Amino acid sequence: MADAGPARETGPVLSPVPGSPNVTVSPELAELAAAHGVATRYENSDQVEVAVEQDIVVAVLAQLDVDAGTPEAIRRELAAVRRARASAELPPTLVVRAGQERDLGRTATVELEDGTLRDVGTALPADLPLGWHHVLTADRRIPLAVVPGRLPAVPPAWGWMLQLYALHSAESWGMGDFGDLRTMASRSAAELGAGVLLVNPVQAVAPAHPVERSPYSPASRRFANPLYLRVTDTEAFRLADGETRAKVRGPAAGGELIDYDAVWTAKRDALTLLRPFDPRPVELDEDLREFATFCALAEVHGSDWREWPEPLRAPGSAEVAAAREELADRIEFHGWLQRLCHEQLDDARRAARVAGMPVGVVHDLPVGVHPGGADTWAAREVFAADVRVGAPPDAFNQQGQDWNLPPWRPDRLAEAGYGPFRDVVRGVLQHADGIRVDHVAGMWRLWWIPPGEPAGRGTYVHYDAEAMLGVLALEAHRAGAVVVGEDLGTVEDAVTETMHERGLLSSAVLWFQRDWDAPDQPFVRPAEWDPDAMASISTHDLPTVSGWLGAEHVRVRSGLDLLTRPAEQEYAEAADERRALLELVAREHLPDDDLVVALHALLASAASRLVLTAPADVIGERRQPNLPGTVDEYPNWRIPLPVTVDGFFADPRVRAAVAPLAAARPLPRS
Repeated sequence: MADAGPARETGPVLSPVPGSPNVTVSPELAELAAAHGVATRYENSDQVEVAVEQDIVVAVLAQLDVDAGTPEAIRRELAAVRRARASAELPPTLVVRAGQERDLGRTATVELEDGTLRDVGTALPADLPLGWHHVLTADRRIPLAVVPGRLPAVPPAWGWMLQLYALHSAESWGMGDFGDLRTMASRSAAELGAGVLLVNPVQAVAPAHPVERSPYSPASRRFANPLYLRVTDTEAFRLADGETRAKVRGPAAGGELIDYDAVWTAKRDALTLLRPFDPRPVELDEDLREFATFCALAEVHGSDWREWPEPLRAPGSAEVAAAREELADRIEFHGWLQRLCHEQLDDARRAARVAGMPVGVVHDLPVGVHPGGADTWAAREVFAADVRVGAPPDAFNQQGQDWNLPPWRPDRLAEAGYGPFRDVVRGVLQHADGIRVDHVAGMWRLWWIPPGEPAGRGTYVHYDAEAMLGVLALEAHRAGAVVVGEDLGTVEDAVTETMHERGLLSSAVLWFQRDWDAPDQPFVRPAEWDPDAMASISTHDLPTVSGWLGAEHVRVRSGLDLLTRPAEQEYAEAADERRALLELVAREHLPDDDLVVALHALLASAASRLVLTAPADVIGERRQPNLPGTVDEYPNWRIPLPVTVDGFFADPRVRAAVAPLAAARPLPRS
């Protein structure tokens, strides 16, 4: 998901929001909006400043419980803002970098996370340890996060961008699983010299049909997806009697596309059968108990809690309490599934380390959650539940983008001590050596689309990026993990610059590494790419290597009537891009008898610390994993690799393509 344009809060207004009445924002409304982080103007992808219309600003402020519907209401709300500023109150949460002092303006005590009390006078000292602490004043207890200023350097490595569901083996049931992940980690390092493995999001979806296919719309970002469990790798299967084990069967093998419903039905039934054979009790802490309760209710009432009977929509209701008693076995079952996920994810991570991967397994963090999922059910007060996140109009998406994901409220995040964000990051990093943050610019700002409006009629809402980055850095430091931010598309320069200052890697993709000011947009030499980046040829939202070289992306979009220009023009542009890329191959003095190998040799020469490729790219798959702008028109997230895991490692095309990568970034010797 790519942002569409950097924000600019000053300067002349050159264009109104498309499709909206030209009603300008008053100075008082602009001041009120700025106080709450709501943009009244921004710069679009064409570097034209766009004015946000008054009704959109008012609607977005309403989602933050700010009444701006009348001039009197604006004056009243603005007076409250000014009073708060004059009071010099401390913010609801303090996030400071290690080694920096912070004036408090009042006498305070710091309660360290180990319970130690330390009198600090009227300023936080520079020698506070990293961690989650509290500042105690005469009348307040304020969360304090002391965070690292910079993360350690990332070692150079090459590896895979893995769409895990697309794998298949003799042991997995109709789609890739955590066992396949373990195999890919160990064999990629041992046989091919890979040092990093980036995995698509494996966060939990609701356990109800139809099963959510998109890994970027999970029900929860705090828990794992049991759909990826390998049933036969569980302790319960090992302890089951022969008769029970004989009943455990996966879905029918084969099929051109992955059938998520069939896979989940088979695994759910098999694991239900096996549960009695695992003697270990399941301990449910409060968060897991709530998530498991959602799962049990979803099995009965469907995946979207907004469509449940009214009394069940509130986790604290008497009806939910009664349901917990009635569904106790299923709640325990879903808690058990999470333990199995933890065990198998840890096995995969351990396999990567044992095999000598210097970076290891990196997990992908999606930008949001399903609006009717477990996270919004459990903590809806932290979300702007009626808002959808997306992107404003640009050249590629002229109507804007609507991702149908509810954003966090920045004010509620701060009031909660950034605990919800911390818990999400922890949930990913507890089984990972690194984290890739999808749409990392969302830690600075997100495009909010208010209720009833199309994607193009929204505005940016700003977040405290210093706090968000600090929390991310602290949790990554504690986990010893690397952090990659997906900053593709048009984003503010401050996003990439700040990430680099803090030791986070940005993203670089061959298709976008061009001199856009040049008339023919020639590709930039990989040796000139950003060294503090994770580089690749393509992504899951772009054509595969073979698909791009063969203009498959034009053919598919033309067939689905998704083109905004004549097909002949699109084909001509694709041919020009291919020609420019071949010129780059020639300038780098690389053989072009096999263009897949040539492009991987180009990638190998990149200055970037990490270089990744996809199994689909080296095996010659023409279909891309996801086609933005489609749902059921294209088989998004359902395309399996054309070979098994064993067949993949035996394929000479794989070894030929990755040979230059392995030569440029060999595994360190033990």
